Amino acid sequence: MKKLLSVWILCCFSVLAFAQGTGLLTGHIMDKNQRLSLPGATLRLSPGNHYTVSDQQGRFEFLSVPPGNYQLEASYIGYGKSAIAVTIAAGRNPEQRIALEAGGVAGKEVLVVGDRLRGQAKALNQQKNNPNVTNVVSADQIGRFPDGNIGDAIKRIPGVTMQNDQGEARNIIIRGLAPQLNSVTLNGDRIPSAEGDNRNVQMDLIPSDMVQTIELNKTLTPDMDADAIGGSVNLVTRAAPNGPRVSATLSSGYNPIREKPIYNGAFVLGNRFFNNKLGAIVSASYNNNDYGSDNIEPTWKKDDFGNVYLEEMGIRQYFVQRIRRNASAALDYKINSGNTIYFNTMYTWRDDRENRFAYNVKDIEPEYDANDNITGYTGSLVRQNKGGVGGSRGKNRRLETQRVQNYSLRGDHLLNPKIDLNWSASWSSASEKKDRERYIEYEAEDVPVTMDITNPRRPTAMPSGVSESDYEFGSLTENNDFTKESELGLKLNLRFPLSVIPQQKGRMRIGGRLRLKDKKRDNDFFEFEPVNEFATLDKMPLHEWNKRPFQPGNQYVPGRFIAPEFLGGLDLSNGALFEKEADPSEYLAVNYKAKETITAVYVRWDQDITSRLSFIAGVRLENTSTKYDGNVVEEEETLTGQRSVKNSYLNVLPGLTFKYNATDNLVLRLAATTSIARPNYYDIAPYLNIVAEDEELSAGNPELKAAYATNFDIMAEQYFKSVGILSGGVFYKNIKDFIYTYSDQQYTTAQFATDFPGQKNPVPAGENWTYRQARNGNKVKVYGFEVALQRQLDFLPGFAKGFGIYLNYTYTKSKADGVYNGDGDKRDGVTLPGTAPHMMNASLSFENKIFSARISGNYAAAYLDELGGDAFEDRFYDRQFFLDLNASVKLTRQLRAFGEANNLTNQPLRYYQGIKERTMQAEFYRPRYNFGFKFDL
Repeated sequence: MKKLLSVWILCCFSVLAFAQGTGLLTGHIMDKNQRLSLPGATLRLSPGNHYTVSDQQGRFEFLSVPPGNYQLEASYIGYGKSAIAVTIAAGRNPEQRIALEAGGVAGKEVLVVGDRLRGQAKALNQQKNNPNVTNVVSADQIGRFPDGNIGDAIKRIPGVTMQNDQGEARNIIIRGLAPQLNSVTLNGDRIPSAEGDNRNVQMDLIPSDMVQTIELNKTLTPDMDADAIGGSVNLVTRAAPNGPRVSATLSSGYNPIREKPIYNGAFVLGNRFFNNKLGAIVSASYNNNDYGSDNIEPTWKKDDFGNVYLEEMGIRQYFVQRIRRNASAALDYKINSGNTIYFNTMYTWRDDRENRFAYNVKDIEPEYDANDNITGYTGSLVRQNKGGVGGSRGKNRRLETQRVQNYSLRGDHLLNPKIDLNWSASWSSASEKKDRERYIEYEAEDVPVTMDITNPRRPTAMPSGVSESDYEFGSLTENNDFTKESELGLKLNLRFPLSVIPQQKGRMRIGGRLRLKDKKRDNDFFEFEPVNEFATLDKMPLHEWNKRPFQPGNQYVPGRFIAPEFLGGLDLSNGALFEKEADPSEYLAVNYKAKETITAVYVRWDQDITSRLSFIAGVRLENTSTKYDGNVVEEEETLTGQRSVKNSYLNVLPGLTFKYNATDNLVLRLAATTSIARPNYYDIAPYLNIVAEDEELSAGNPELKAAYATNFDIMAEQYFKSVGILSGGVFYKNIKDFIYTYSDQQYTTAQFATDFPGQKNPVPAGENWTYRQARNGNKVKVYGFEVALQRQLDFLPGFAKGFGIYLNYTYTKSKADGVYNGDGDKRDGVTLPGTAPHMMNASLSFENKIFSARISGNYAAAYLDELGGDAFEDRFYDRQFFLDLNASVKLTRQLRAFGEANNLTNQPLRYYQGIKERTMQAEFYRPRYNFGFKFDL
């Protein structure tokens, strides 16, 4: 870092030596009527080849402009052009404020741009003027209503699908690549993960109305963080407005699955003060959703004779109350025309209260005749209630609290007419806490089981002749789980003109980045034995299984469970009532601490070859240093020591991007870039878990390398003056050192001695154990194409001009090399887990001055989610299709009423094992409805 600072200082002084003969031009561009900033506007000075693009705040700057008289022209898709005369003097910085009128001329007619099209215009202008392959979405465009999280908005982008949890979009898949191969940032700063074993950012934490713009970078430039093989999603929060802004939303809805209401509220307040030097905006939102899900989870097994049967049959009913609170603020202070300071903060707090009633037929064993034919089955029955303590916080439900916070300070500075410097400092954290989560189980062992797998999509395994009096107390537990990740980030960037082609624009950027990350998981788990033995199930306080139609089918309704009020009211801390004992097998092996230091430097050179052709060339160096502390555990419960491992590796990441403006509205892009994906945290924690009873070992792998990808992209984009786009492109990725779970069933004492020198060897000589560990595979090839059409049908007659369409389709295919099965044999024809082959969005909208409506469909094909020991055990995420509908009506100029319906197809979350007919999980949520009012001043 010291050397890098020396280079920056040297560059500053060298440029100062010849910077005195030129001038600056800065300014701001906005919507004339709404006074909202216009990011992504194109501004040109003529004569000469001087141009620039406005930033997220609508600000623009021209560096190193020769003195003289110029014409400043501003253009924006969906808006009329503007041209004004300006004079540039040496050492001076004239400021210009430009206001554009929405509409303009499309063909021979005046284009009418409503609220939805204004948001669409902002997104398309930024996408058009970005140097790399991106998709940009305005919050006004698809996230206008208050109850959608940011994941629901992102899934509309070409090449994106989402993995769901409890009916909400959570984990992002970009171009068919799994969540761990993508990154999420907030205003350019990486968001930490609240999950304990991976780096995934839970997109259902952040409501869509807290975000101004969503930027999906499908290719990277050298100044961007490199850990994004699939892509990088940047969430841009609201910036301070150019004048007074007041916005409020109030709505309510209905969840049919639990017949409960939904409550939503949000507001935005903003203005400028002190002669427009200080801008401020604050926003907050509240969402209270009391819902749930109905779920079945069969587990399949194949015996030595080729018979397929259910090893376990799980039936679950969830009651979930999700309360999401979010607050954000942004300040900017303009010191003078060349220096501005920004401060941003966001805080999200989500409570999940949950009761889960789980009925399991487990440990199912077949009975055979003399010819090895199955004649019947036996198994054990478990009725389990997951809950929590009583009181106003717990409410007899398991309480999971997740919190994400981000604070950032940055500055933009024009040091002289040739030097632009910006810096930022940020701190963010994410945590997940489960406080006093309780489970109570009642069991009936070794009972006859009747199995029906003639329809493997809805298999059953039910006991016969068993009553509630046959269920006896099995176990009572309580656990406290805590995971936290924090990150301190520092950035410094310097930009100055540098062109090797006369009369063409060139810019050199150099910069540095420091990220200091800390993560820990600290869980515990206790078992409780009642001093006075609990009675059989029939004599206990009971909860009746919900009598409403059970979505997977009423054939699964199992009966009654321990009442949540009874479980939550137990005084487990009273030694006279319960004997308490820790169960280390549940937490010792999973607890760890991690520290990562990521240091990066880059050089980026932007050069125009002609007035239409330009390129970006550069290289980024990222060094990752890690220190991980994990536990050595024998027999699942004996802590025999700790392992602390340090590691460091350097990634060199070159990139080259070309952009060709074939016409004013046709843009061609070509990119050859590199990127990485770091291993999940728990995969590299140096734990060692020894289970002698099962002859099993599992271990972390501190030597895991980051997956390294070489990426090639070609994209063509045709923009329409009527606020639309037709685009298509192809992509190819060659990923080396991809990570998968290795399994060896022939692990020997000699191998242990080699892998873990100095550790006590648990593997007896002459025996073979099973060993599992995350390892690097050889390589994966991923390729595909995407097409998209977004168009207002303004060529139609009459009211039909108000219709618009939104279509996109992405195809992805992958082939992995270097994956081994449970017997240590190499598997052929394996795809990269998480690679969805087909993804599609389709939307039809209508808008006029009073009314707007949209019907939207989202489809993703089935894909391999997790590799098993062989093809029979492979787990797949089934295809999904969502249909959503929303509409709004303007009641006055400032007030509109809106309504929406989500998941009209009642799409379940479904996994299958090996073949699509063999259900592993089917979880239903039913549709969701919301109605309300939105006020904008």
